[in-house]
Amino acid sequence: MVHPDFVILFVDNPLASAEFYQSLFGVDPVERSATFALFILPTGLKVGLWSRHTAQPLVTGGSGGMEICFRREDATDVDRIYADWAKRGLRVLQTPVQMDFGYTFVMTDPDGHRLRVYSMGAE
Repeated sequence: MVHPDFVILFVDNPLASAEFYQSLFGVDPVERSATFALFILPTGLKVGLWSRHTAQPLVTGGSGGMEICFRREDATDVDRIYADWAKRGLRVLQTPVQMDFGYTFVMTDPDGHRLRVYSMGAE
C-alpha cells in the first residue's frame, strides 16, 4: 500500500505563490527559492510549489485538474473564509452552495489551482 503525503503544484512564480499560500495556511514555508517552495502543514501534508518553467519532466498540463480541499466544522466558518478570500481577490468558480456531500465553495489561487472549502453534511 502507498499513501500520498506530498502534493506539488506547478506555478509560474514560486516566491509569489509562497507568499500567497503562507497567508492562506498561516505557516511559513520550510524552503523557499526562485524555483521551489515547500510547506509542511500541521497535518503532516507537504505542499510543494515548483516552477513550471524548471520542473522536470516538462510540465505540459494546465491548472485546475485537481483541488486542494479544506474541511471546516460548519457552514458559518465556510462563509467566513469565502468572505475573506473574496476580499483577497481570489477568482470565484462556485459561490457557497449546499451540495449532496455538504456546504462548499470553490475559488482559484493565482495560478488557477482549485481551492475548495467545505463542511460535511446538511447545515
